Amino acid sequence: MAPQRCGRPKSWRKTVIVGAGPVGSLAALYAANRGDEVEVYEMRADLRDTTTTPLNFTKSINLALSERGIKALHGSGYDGLLDSIFATTIPMHGRMIHTKSRSGQFVEEAQAYDVHGRFQRSVDRNELNRCLLNKLETMPNVTLHFQQKLTGADFKRKKAWFEDLKSAKAETSSSRAVRAQELEVPFDLMIGADGAHSAVRFHMMKFARVNYTQDYIDCLWSEFTMKPDMLAKYPHGYRISPNHLHIWPAGSSMFIALPSPGGTFICTLFGPVALFSQLEKACADNDNNAFVAVFDELFPGVTQHIPADELVSEFKKNPHLPLINIKCTPHHFSSSAVIVGDSANAMVPFYGQGMNAGLESVQVLFDIIDRSKFAQSRSEAGFSQHGDEEIDWTDPEQCLAAALQEYTNIRTPDTYAIADLALGNYAEMRSGVVNGGYKLRKWVEEKLDKWVPSLGWKTQYARVSFGHERYSEVIEKARRQGTVLNAAFDVIGLGAVGGIAFYVWKYTRLGRS
Repeated sequence: MAPQRCGRPKSWRKTVIVGAGPVGSLAALYAANRGDEVEVYEMRADLRDTTTTPLNFTKSINLALSERGIKALHGSGYDGLLDSIFATTIPMHGRMIHTKSRSGQFVEEAQAYDVHGRFQRSVDRNELNRCLLNKLETMPNVTLHFQQKLTGADFKRKKAWFEDLKSAKAETSSSRAVRAQELEVPFDLMIGADGAHSAVRFHMMKFARVNYTQDYIDCLWSEFTMKPDMLAKYPHGYRISPNHLHIWPAGSSMFIALPSPGGTFICTLFGPVALFSQLEKACADNDNNAFVAVFDELFPGVTQHIPADELVSEFKKNPHLPLINIKCTPHHFSSSAVIVGDSANAMVPFYGQGMNAGLESVQVLFDIIDRSKFAQSRSEAGFSQHGDEEIDWTDPEQCLAAALQEYTNIRTPDTYAIADLALGNYAEMRSGVVNGGYKLRKWVEEKLDKWVPSLGWKTQYARVSFGHERYSEVIEKARRQGTVLNAAFDVIGLGAVGGIAFYVWKYTRLGRS
């Protein structure tokens, strides 16, 4: 396990973290472990309370915990934390592709994630959050504040203002409409981990010149539950293999299922707006047969595992939500504010890297801060050369400002890269997984990885999910491998065509003779 850091000297910082989700909670652990006085503010009620309503009014998509997230959790330095999290996860060794043969038979095809047997872990966001918050609650230099809404921040004077939503509810319950009490909070550093619609980012943009883009793709998602059946062939009542991520690819849409403890699968429908409109019309017309017919055509076999009435009921009950891509830079302002996770780079969920990238960002941020804290010069800190400004490395403020600038320099291209990779993986999951060209390239790359490791060949998926290379470097290496493979395939193809042409020519000559 990583060494405990409790022996470090007390930090000079008061660190305020906005957002108590997995990324914000991990940031609080890292800050607390460095001796900071940490205060965590969350707009929702205690996230460990099962009655707390999520911000999008639905259960979150089940998450895949991969190597980057595991490394970041391990780096927090707390013995037993990772073990408690692993106890709530289920190993997924690969994808299980569900299709229908020409003869009408349901077909399952397993595709391993990794040629070396490495796997991802299906994790419930709430369970992960609970483990992190429980640990934070035991720490004497951490205070958790729930139902506190960030309403303003002055990042030059380093003050923030929060509304106490509990006070508003208490007073309005007595039939008096009274504004919520406001609390002024001073800080040395604010870390924004409050999601795609981040209040920290919104207020930071008043001080920093932030380049910002927000894109919605033509895709909605809705959640379903596949309940256990104790007569099923798998343990604990799992209807399908619990050690795979299940995909029903349908070209422009897909249906996926991730295992949860207790025999349940959390399932998600992804599809264009037109598909959701078609299903919504069937519901409005009370035409369950039409609704089920769409599922049977696109996602063969789903209705064998989720009864038709439950499928229709959950589609009516659960929200149909959009998917958003957010990119911005810089990720900080001076020495007072920095944003991580979805606050800085919200992405579509098709690479399973949203949470993992957010957790990794926390580790990258604090590694850079650590280097700056004990550095005597920029070169000693290992920072890239940007600008000609002189930094007094004995001044904590200047050190922190330099560290946050370096974090922006390093992390921005990587967050842009994984956002692009996630978009590209949507096409792979909904159609590429049954494509012959995709399977051939995957087979070649995996064989080279296994039998000639000195070449350094790996699939893009293995680099992203089981490695720690920067996302921007992964894209470049995958591009180079693709260029070489395409050239090789072209040579093989030309050779085959040339051989056929030669034999046709020779046969023709012999025939004439």
